[in-house]
Amino acid sequence: MKVEENPFRDSEVSTRTLVESLVREDATIDAGELYDVANALDMSDQQVRLCIKRLVAEGKFVQEGRGRKAVLRATDLMRDSLEPDLDFVRYMYAQDRGEVSWDQRWHLAAFGVPESARPARDSMRDTILRLGGAPIHGGLYVAANPWEERIRSTATQLGVVDHITTFTSTDLTVGRRVDPREIAQHLWPLDRIADGHRRLHMAAEDYSRELRTSTPVRHLAIAVALAAEFTRAMEPDPLLPPQLLPQPWVGTAARAAVAACWAELLESTPAQPIRLFRWYSDAISAGAGFTHAS
Repeated sequence: MKVEENPFRDSEVSTRTLVESLVREDATIDAGELYDVANALDMSDQQVRLCIKRLVAEGKFVQEGRGRKAVLRATDLMRDSLEPDLDFVRYMYAQDRGEVSWDQRWHLAAFGVPESARPARDSMRDTILRLGGAPIHGGLYVAANPWEERIRSTATQLGVVDHITTFTSTDLTVGRRVDPREIAQHLWPLDRIADGHRRLHMAAEDYSRELRTSTPVRHLAIAVALAAEFTRAMEPDPLLPPQLLPQPWVGTAARAAVAACWAELLESTPAQPIRLFRWYSDAISAGAGFTHAS
């Protein structure tokens, strides 16, 4: 039976994401490998050249040599921004394994940063949203998971810690909603989040089938595309506990499919492993019960 194609998967990997994903453990990128993987993702050489030029101009890479024989070296500026937040990846798999339980406690944060510090205020809001917070009223946000340490750390870095208030509640009421699951359904776009997980699930299963006959270059392309799709699905996910989600929750199945696909990818680690393999093998495969020999 022919496997139905999912054209959105590879085509939505940006050239910048590709370049950043192929950084090896020694902070270099082999340009020949980069162009080969780009071609496997239906990107043109011109796209890659223009992206390299932009990244070099931004001070994120230094290029040695030309064309496919070149070597790109990540600068300190690039290295500091590469690694994903693997704590969240580990946490979501711990949730899936039932190792994290919800204590019925909501975590709230309020801030009133003055207009004179608008950049800090915007950064604070972005951090709260990235941590899974949902707005209740102006300047007041709620999450289901502990976030106080991260919020106060960010507020301290931004110099606005005196404008931040955090507290918890076990009897949150939003409008007329008192049932925790109804509150969650109201505050977070769970249907849209579930759609992203369904898409991820489909991609991971299709990639797993493809890996059985794919070339080494295509293996790398799949690793990049799978990581990009995983990020796309997880970024808007507040990682609500199972008690607040429709059951069965598609995110759990999607993450299991990703872990299974990643386990297959790890069987063919390249001679000079890209950092992407270490990051996700540590967080995903170990979290799901797989091991990787280094």
